[in-house]
Amino acid sequence: MALFALQPKGSGKPKDALHNSDSSKSATKLKSRRKGKSHEKMERRHAKEGLVTGESSGSDVGITIGTPRERSPTRKYAFQIEDPDTYANAPVARRLAMKCRDIYSNQDFGNIVLLIFLYWLQGIPLGLAHGSIPFLLKEKLSFAQVGLFTLAGYPYSLKLFWSPFVDSVYNSKFGRRKSWIAPIQLIIALLFWWMGSHIDSLVREPAEHIHEITYLFLAIVFLSATQDIAVDGWALTLLSEENLPLASTCQTVGINCGFFLSFTVFLALNSVEFSNKYIFSKPRDAGFLQLGPYMAFWALAYVVVTLYLIVLKKEGQPTEDESSFGITKTYKTIWKICKLPHMQQFIAVLLVAKLGFIPNDSTTQLKLIERGLHREEMALAVLIDFPVQLVFGYYAATWSQGQNKMKPWRVAFILRLMCSVLGMATVYYFPQDGLTPGYFYIVLLSKVASSMASTVQFVCISAFVAQIADPVIGGTYMTLLNTLSNFGGTWPVFFVMRAIDYFTSATCIFPAGMGSPIPCSTQESRTQCLKEGGMCDQHWDGYYIVSSACVLLATLMFVTYIHPTVLHLERLPTQVWRVSKESSR
Repeated sequence: MALFALQPKGSGKPKDALHNSDSSKSATKLKSRRKGKSHEKMERRHAKEGLVTGESSGSDVGITIGTPRERSPTRKYAFQIEDPDTYANAPVARRLAMKCRDIYSNQDFGNIVLLIFLYWLQGIPLGLAHGSIPFLLKEKLSFAQVGLFTLAGYPYSLKLFWSPFVDSVYNSKFGRRKSWIAPIQLIIALLFWWMGSHIDSLVREPAEHIHEITYLFLAIVFLSATQDIAVDGWALTLLSEENLPLASTCQTVGINCGFFLSFTVFLALNSVEFSNKYIFSKPRDAGFLQLGPYMAFWALAYVVVTLYLIVLKKEGQPTEDESSFGITKTYKTIWKICKLPHMQQFIAVLLVAKLGFIPNDSTTQLKLIERGLHREEMALAVLIDFPVQLVFGYYAATWSQGQNKMKPWRVAFILRLMCSVLGMATVYYFPQDGLTPGYFYIVLLSKVASSMASTVQFVCISAFVAQIADPVIGGTYMTLLNTLSNFGGTWPVFFVMRAIDYFTSATCIFPAGMGSPIPCSTQESRTQCLKEGGMCDQHWDGYYIVSSACVLLATLMFVTYIHPTVLHLERLPTQVWRVSKESSR
């Protein structure tokens, strides 16, 4: 057939041979056309799906051929290109909806939800210890006395010392992480249940029971910090490798939700004014929700989540590398990590980076309440601030990628310094006749901007630590850096509050013939002064002195040390942060 097709038309072949020759030509042409159309269809499909099989043609869209490890967890293919027109340029609401849909369809969706709930339970005691309880105590105690209670938050900053035990001691049949999470959550549930019937009487007379209150919350925060070690380590193996950046998002969403309920929602429902205005039909002397019933409810929640872990959730067996790390070896590894030159620089940054924000974060809200801001108004500000934290927490995890991983952290640092100055201004210019709607918006702006910047810094640090952590000792590695970051924000609080009382000078002046002037620099002495008919005349407010000194010192450190150091550290390859040979390959 092929020979006939190649012969001239007038070569004397029979009719059927000529017919077969013509048919062969037609078939060849048809096959060629079909092949051409098929090739065109393949090219169009490849262009549509964003699949590439060779080098980029130089288009405006950056095309990179990556491995499955490098691709986005939301993409189906290793070489798929995200269309900027369908995502990057989409409205914010649509982008969030698309991301939520991708997470829901993600293979790790169930584990993501579990992590959020575990971090949520962490946020409950943190919201009480760092939010509601200081507010309740400040109404009857001085800054120095409230500073004593802040020592209850120190276990989160010292958990490094017992984290090797959590990483090394466990029951392999029950689960490496569940061996710690389950019993600790049950113990917290018992403490919450007991405090449900005793804590209200203790908080009612805080001056007499300040040590008991501090010890109780010290124990709860210690247990929560231990649970945090196990959950942080579990996140590294619970999520697939391409979904590891979502660990910081789970932590941000979960802890913020728990903190929000224990701080904003509880303070609002505990307020007599708020409850009488929005809940009760007839005025009452107590708020809708008291501290005791609130803690009893969360004791039951701890039990429910723990039973789910014990009965339904199975944990994979630890790898050979993970099992080989005992307590002694883990401590030696921590020491090796700390001896790395770049790690020493990073530790120094973590310990001093938050110094300039401490007065604004720990005392500005208390000063505003001292000036006349009601608890329910502050709770409303936090209520508006909550969704902003969630949104920026999500975007911060997205921004903390690429070569400039810590750029959002550096920008947020400057913003937090500016918010600290704005916070001092809101206290200084607080209206004498009470809060006006316009001034409330200024207070709200200061609160939202400060929280937004704080959330961005928190997520950036968490994402950066998750990326550089050695998975062989993941829980301890993450705990080391997260502990130092937390310690940088807690060690100055006690000294800042003491310094505010120390530098504050005020005198109680009584009407003629009623007594001689006495100091009234503390909240307790100011209350006593007003009860006896005197007027507290303040000469110096230590809040402005301490806040200004911290902001100036932080600005100087940022320009001379923090900024150039962070810029250098973020560009180091991941391998230089590892100490085990297997994980550094």
